[in-house]
Amino acid sequence: MKRKDFIKTTATFATATALVPLSSCKGDKEKVIKETEPLVVRKNWAGNYTYKAKNLYEPNTVEELQGLIKRLQTQKALGSCHCFNNIADSPLNQISTKNLKGVLGIDTESMTVTVGAGTKYGDFAPELHERGYAVHNLASLPHISVAGACATATHGSGVSNGNLATAVSGLELVSGNGDIIRLNREEDENMLYAAVVNLGALGIIAKVTLDIEKTFEVRQDVFQNLPLESLKENFDAILSGGYSVSLFTDWQDDLISQVWVKRKVDDQIEELGNDYFGAIAAERNLHPITELSSENCTEQMGVPGPWYDRLPHFKMGFTPSSGEELQSEFFVPKEMALAAILALEKRREEIYPQLMITEIRTIAADNLWMSPCYQQDCVAIHFTWKQNPKEVGELITMIEKELEPFEYRPHWGKLFSISPSILASRYEKLPEFIALCKKLDPDGKFKNDYLNLNIYS
Repeated sequence: MKRKDFIKTTATFATATALVPLSSCKGDKEKVIKETEPLVVRKNWAGNYTYKAKNLYEPNTVEELQGLIKRLQTQKALGSCHCFNNIADSPLNQISTKNLKGVLGIDTESMTVTVGAGTKYGDFAPELHERGYAVHNLASLPHISVAGACATATHGSGVSNGNLATAVSGLELVSGNGDIIRLNREEDENMLYAAVVNLGALGIIAKVTLDIEKTFEVRQDVFQNLPLESLKENFDAILSGGYSVSLFTDWQDDLISQVWVKRKVDDQIEELGNDYFGAIAAERNLHPITELSSENCTEQMGVPGPWYDRLPHFKMGFTPSSGEELQSEFFVPKEMALAAILALEKRREEIYPQLMITEIRTIAADNLWMSPCYQQDCVAIHFTWKQNPKEVGELITMIEKELEPFEYRPHWGKLFSISPSILASRYEKLPEFIALCKKLDPDGKFKNDYLNLNIYS
């Protein structure tokens, strides 16, 4: 099956529309698009969702952000536009955090870095490395904003690595009445656990403080054609074979197309050889879809490099453009993951015609109230689809039905069709989270269609 249309990188189902450049997400150069002016069409990164908000504000300071929140009655934070549904939309006003960016300070005693909410991981990671530090993990793409990634529990990979939000040791957010709320792990641990994965419901994040560690190097080895039988027999060992491990499959045969093994470089590291549980070492750098160019992928072939240039699948220096894709992702408890994968394997004839690629990764348990990995180690099954909304919507519904016995939780920022009642039953802290939302946003300024359906209903 040809996949030439796959881009160089890689909830409620949203209707797909025509593509526009990523710059359209930014609106015009003014701080606000006024209601009296012609509406500037703005879409998300992939172009499948058109924002309905009429006004776009771009504050340059936290004080400006406070003023907007006090003045506006209905509003929503907008990050890097990488969500595939309406989580960041508003009936009337969006407030972009893109100008609230940059490294605001590194505390070498507490081992933390504080950044503006709109900062993208790719913006500050090289600087952090140059100063001798690192964050524990990164997502596949480094082009996502810190606040947005943490608010939706976006993740990297690794059996011992929590999602990106687990690195948050402090937050500064502006509540519905315009007050600044400052939280830190030492003094407000339980409140922080409630507020990090916030879905944009508690306020707008202004600053984020992240745990850091000493910088490290990573090598990346890729293997091809892992037999499905080997995955069945060695599932835990395969996914535990590196600091971060990703499996890629197109569901077309009894093989896992590729296994990406990322390992920290130290004196004890050993060569993996040419065989990884039956998968054969690649002879060149690969794209997750083998027939596509690996030009924009991070270096492989066991060549060591800094953490920020190996943990993502795609290079920091490559800015992704809009692309014809849709995404959905489902988290299942790690102990149920193999059975869940095998259940989907039986439906592969239906899946692969609409699929670009599936990635399977592990994420460690956390204590963040609204995280899909709340108090359970998870395996995430991620689908990158062709941008055919009707067909993909039907497949998502089918996949969720197959995953129902495995108590799946969808990624908050991607496409899903789970009923609100079932979704609510999967989050034991939801009633407490809603109570906190009402406390920090008593007038419902941050409510939108997404929250009304998936949280408040």
